[in-house]
Parts: sequence; structure tokens; C-alpha cells
Amino acid sequence: MPPTTPGPTPAPSEPSGRTSGDAGAAPDTRSRPSAAPAPFAGAARRRRAARAGLPAPAWTPAYAGAGMLLRGGAGARDVARPSAPRGGSGASSGGGPAVPGGPRRLYEQARRAWDRPLTAYYLILGSSLLITVLGLVMVYSASMIQALEYSLPAAYFFRKQFLAAAIGAALLLLASRMPVRLHRALSYPLLMGAVFLMVLVQVPGIGHAVNGNQNWLYLGGPFQLQPSEFGKLALILWGADLLARKQDKRLLTQWKHLLVPLVPVTFLLLGLIMLGGDMGTAIILAAILFGLLWLAGAPTRLFAGVLGVAVAVGLLLIRTSANRMSRLQCIGATDLGPQGECWQAVHGIYALASGGWFGSGLGASVEKWGQLPEPHTDFIFAVTGEELGLAGTLSVLALFAALGYAGIRVAGRTEDPFVRYAAGGVTTWITAQAVVNIGAVLGLLPIAGVPLPLFSYGGSALLPTMFAVGLLIAFARQDPAAKAALAARRPGVRWKSMRRRVKKRPSGER
Repeated sequence: MPPTTPGPTPAPSEPSGRTSGDAGAAPDTRSRPSAAPAPFAGAARRRRAARAGLPAPAWTPAYAGAGMLLRGGAGARDVARPSAPRGGSGASSGGGPAVPGGPRRLYEQARRAWDRPLTAYYLILGSSLLITVLGLVMVYSASMIQALEYSLPAAYFFRKQFLAAAIGAALLLLASRMPVRLHRALSYPLLMGAVFLMVLVQVPGIGHAVNGNQNWLYLGGPFQLQPSEFGKLALILWGADLLARKQDKRLLTQWKHLLVPLVPVTFLLLGLIMLGGDMGTAIILAAILFGLLWLAGAPTRLFAGVLGVAVAVGLLLIRTSANRMSRLQCIGATDLGPQGECWQAVHGIYALASGGWFGSGLGASVEKWGQLPEPHTDFIFAVTGEELGLAGTLSVLALFAALGYAGIRVAGRTEDPFVRYAAGGVTTWITAQAVVNIGAVLGLLPIAGVPLPLFSYGGSALLPTMFAVGLLIAFARQDPAAKAALAARRPGVRWKSMRRRVKKRPSGER
């Protein structure tokens, strides 16, 4: 058929789904464009988009179909056909949106879960409780033989640890509900009390020595107290309050305000601890100091200078003690030594090696039968590896990693300087002490004599640590997004929101 002569054509009917205006409006008498300019109009749009720096618009068959519709050609039926999605490689044949699957979908779900406002709150609460409960189980298993050797009931150490865990749980709940200003108000009394008790330990007739370290106070009966454990918590709270007040006054840019009086007070605590011979606790206290200085933004030269002084003093103290030198020489040892000085380190490796993948079973450890010294305190991780195997030790490591990550997240997302310093200090304390203890059991570090936080036997170590975990929980709850999420999960709010979603049923329907 020859092409028709261009001229006025009747207006096509309005497609469905498009409004045509008011019913009383006059009909549009303007001339309709012919089919020829449609492709050129699309090219003009692409040139304008290129000049504006925008992506080029897609030229769909609807442009050509409009001209064919005006001409009445057979291509008019292409107008109603949807254009193919661009870049939809994963789209289904039904035209639906592409849904990522496989590893990418799991990654997106995990990323959204990590970004939720209550992630840090649940990680701190869940990981700390799991570590404490698993620690109670392992204390009971590892201390039975030790208690029988002392002619005590098999559950003697477990009962004391369970009582300390119950008191610690009350302290954790109290610390998690206390406001931040009350934590700051307690920092100075807690520091003065810790210093007073640490001085009292050095008074002859009052302080008592355990395993060569004089750092204990007997409270009567089977109860005793180690004030240096509370000194860690006191240093964190006091140092966080001090640095926060100086930051508010813009004084942390001067090195003298950054170091004084934080470093002298820390050295005072270190001196009182070293008078009793407890170098393991001194290492953890020094780690807390470096963590606070790092969070305060200490210059590299200043940080390196303080670190160099601490390392020099530590090496001097090691060189002047035969016991500390022998512990340093037992790193990675596989032989007991001529005098048996590496007995504990080697038998810790034996316990881990005999555990295998899933261990010999709960309570079936062989090394705790008099071969491994301190199986329920410093080397409880070795007994865990022997009875629960590699799976058990990796589970403990994963719980500590989750607790450390949550603490870093709380410290990094807050705007309150006190919360940032305190959360960072608590995270440094727990993480550094876990690394020192586990590193000694694995033979990677010298045996420092520090317990595994929340896991080893010892009420003096458990109580301040659980209070510190309560601090992290309180700080995680202070986040505005976490506050809103917790308020939305209250029973009353949830009940009201669920009531709005319930549809009304007919009167006769049940």
C-alpha cells in the first residue's frame, strides 16, 4: 500500500489508566505529531542528558509505537507491551524485581543485622552471660580434684564462684540501670577506696601472700579480697571522667594536661601492685593506661615515649627476678626443664593437645588430676580444651571476640566523651586480660598469673568485671536509636500496636 498523504488525522482514543481531564472541557484541537519526529525526539533527549551529565534515557518501543499507532500500522500492538528491564540479569521471566540470592543475600541480611541499634546491647548481654555460665560449669569440673586434695567437698570452689556470680549479677543489673552522671560521681570515691585497700595490703599482719604475691586481704572465714582487681575499675572510671572534663575545656591538645595527673596516678597504682610482686595485674593496668591515652588522641611520639618507659621498667623488673626470667624462658617450651620450671606451661600444652576436635568429655580431664597446677584459675582454658576440644575453645574465643567488638562499637558510636573513654577502657581491660591468659596457656606469652575474665575461678576478679560489663550495657542503652528500639519493645507498646493491626470480625464469627 502506498504511504498516505500527511494531513490531519482523527485523535486516537485515550489509553486506559490515563486521566483525560474534566468532563466539560473542550476537546483538544491541536494537531498531532507525525510518526517521523519520534526517533529524532529521542535523540534530542539523549543529547540534552549528555550535556547535563545525566545517564542517557532509554528509547523504548513506545516512541516508535506512537507513530505507528497514529498511522494505523500493525506495530500499534507494541505500545502495550512492557519494555525489557535494563540491567536486570537476575530478573525472573514474569517481569518481577530481581531478588539477590545465595551468599550476597546472606551478606545483606548479616549487614542489616549488624547495623541494628540494639546489636551491641544484645552482644554484650548475651556474650557476657554465656561466658559466665560456661565458666561456672568449667570451674566445677576443673576444681573437683583440687578440692578433694584439700579434704574439702567436691563442689567447694563451685559454691563460692556461684555466690560471687550471683552478687556480680546484682552488680551488673545495678550498673546497667545507673545513669552516666552517677558513674562519674562514683569515680573518685572508688579510686580513693582502692588506693586505701592496696596500701592496707602492704601492712604487715593485715595483708596476706598467695603463691608468692602479697596482694590479698582476708575478710574472715573462706572469704578474701584482692584490692588490685578493683583498682582496674577505679582507674577506668576516674581516668574517663578526668579526660572527659579536660576535653570539654579543650586541654587535651597540651601534652602536660594529657599526662598529668593520669600517668602519675597510674604509676602510683603500679607501684603498690609491684610491691606485692604481682606483675600480671600490673601489665593489665598498664594496658588500660595505654588504651585511655590512645582514645584521648595522644601524639605518636608521646605514646611511644610512655610505652618505651613502661617496656624498660618491665624488662628491668624481669631481669631482677629469677622467677620471672624462668617464665620468660618457658615461652613455647616443650620440655619440663632441668628443675621442672616449665612444668605448668608444658602440661597446659598437653591438655590442649589431648582434647582433639571435640574433647574427651565434660569432667573427663586427665591433667587436672594433680598434673596441671591451678587448673581452675589461671589454666582453666587448658582444661576447657581438653574436655571440650577445639570446638569449645573456639566458642570461648568467639564469645570474647563478640564482647570486644560490641565494646568497640559502643565507644565508637557515642558522642559523650566519658562514655567513649570508659567503654574503651573496659574493652581494653577485658580484651587484654583474655589475650594475656590465653596466650600464656598456648605458650605464646609468659605466664603472668592473671585469670580469664568472667571465666576463671575468683570472686575478687569476677565482681568488678561484671560491674564493668554492666557499664557497657548502660552505655549501649544510652544510644538514642537503642532507646527508641527498647521503648518500642515494651509490652504495653507492643500490645497497643498489635491491637491496631487486628481486624474486626463479624459479630457471629469466632
